[in-house]
Amino acid sequence: NVIMDSIEIYIENVSEEIRNYARLIDRVKITEAAKLVADVERNHGRIHVTGIGKPSHVAQYIAALFSSIGTPTYFLDGTEAIHGSAGQVDYGDVVIAISNSGKTEELKKAIITLKNNGAKIIGVSGGKDSWLFNNSDVFLYAGVNNEGDELNKPPRISILVEIFILQCLSICIQKNNNLDLDTYYKWHPGGALGESIIKSKGVGSNEN
Repeated sequence: NVIMDSIEIYIENVSEEIRNYARLIDRVKITEAAKLVADVERNHGRIHVTGIGKPSHVAQYIAALFSSIGTPTYFLDGTEAIHGSAGQVDYGDVVIAISNSGKTEELKKAIITLKNNGAKIIGVSGGKDSWLFNNSDVFLYAGVNNEGDELNKPPRISILVEIFILQCLSICIQKNNNLDLDTYYKWHPGGALGESIIKSKGVGSNEN
């Protein structure tokens, strides 16, 4: 069955690429990025995440994830940034910019505008020697050799490693925030997640 074979090939490629990528993750760079975030928060600055195309969807998830662990983070539309949306970024804020190639023209224009306005840039890309690499204050490598299918073009595994590296960053941020279940529950009282916290810790059980 051709379709089943294609699925199996993709699963094998994902396993291999993620395993290889995990060996390459620069733990020091992640801690540098986390320190940059912590320094900005300490100075009452804000964190923003942006990307063009599929990475923009990663950016929205990461903004939501960081916010959920106590670091309010805002999605910045990469295309709209040069049409006024850059105004959400104050001097000294951090912008996490995600780009598979690291040289997307729309993102380049946005980054130039943001840097000119005093933003710090954490670049996330598979382009080790890319434009984004050269224009980031901290660069997190997120690259793969194979997107997983025979075309090797639609972004699939590259999206997974972009999420992976930024989830690693979220772990550092969570530790820096000293997040515990009591505090986490305050932001997640609803749904199955909230119920699971109540059952495991008894958190919030006396609240009205």
